[in-house]
Amino acid sequence: MRVMLTGTRFGAFALAVTLLSGCALFGGGNDDESDDDLPQVSEQELYQQARASLESGRYSSAVEELEAVDSRFPFGDYAEQAQLELIYAYYQTDNWEAARASAGRFIRLQPDHPQVDYAYYMRGLSAYQAGRFSLERLRLVDLSRRDLGASRDAYSDFSELIQRYPDSEYAPDARQRIIYLRNVLAAQELHVADFYLRKGAYLAAVQRGRWVIENYPESTANRDALAVMVEGYLGLGMRDRAREVLSTLIENDPRHERLSGRTFRPLHVNADSISA
Repeated sequence: MRVMLTGTRFGAFALAVTLLSGCALFGGGNDDESDDDLPQVSEQELYQQARASLESGRYSSAVEELEAVDSRFPFGDYAEQAQLELIYAYYQTDNWEAARASAGRFIRLQPDHPQVDYAYYMRGLSAYQAGRFSLERLRLVDLSRRDLGASRDAYSDFSELIQRYPDSEYAPDARQRIIYLRNVLAAQELHVADFYLRKGAYLAAVQRGRWVIENYPESTANRDALAVMVEGYLGLGMRDRAREVLSTLIENDPRHERLSGRTFRPLHVNADSISA
């Protein structure tokens, strides 16, 4: 009899690991055997060995056994389920790249599978974890100043999951992670904009601020993006445009740190204050 692991059970595994700890658990087991060293057994027996390894937390062994199922029996009765569980096993061994690659492969090969939303979710979750740093919890690292390539991938993956499967059991968690990622990615864009202001690249700063507002419209960085645009326009000598943006800033954040009443104080630009 074929043993299937439901989407709900997979969701419980993945969400419990991620939401309780904030980062992935390290995988157990240290099996150094290769695929060729595994016993030549039937597909069902090999798959059941892999399932036993997963259930007992021996994820390194599970990876090898599931890889063997996938390579030895690519069209077998357990092939699709082994591919799904291999994503999870890679994730549990902190092999984010392999987890993403396996999830992407499953999506390409099984686009209509009833659990394909799980593959989308795990692809995003693997990128999300790859972009995290342990020091974040100690407030010693500002992720917005790091290379956020993996975080951008996670943002894109979670967004695609929500767009394709808005009613998926994984969609609520993906939405919460998108909020976090949106704020981090927008904050990094503002770091770049501040750099442009300090270097006198005022047009580039204005464009970067506008890009944040247009692409991350609900981020906490939007008000700072408006401030960047005001200062950039001041640097360009476009005081009328600066006043227009300043009015929007005052309307949305009248207590912004760069304001004194309705007067804006430039920080990086050698220009007089401006009032709306």
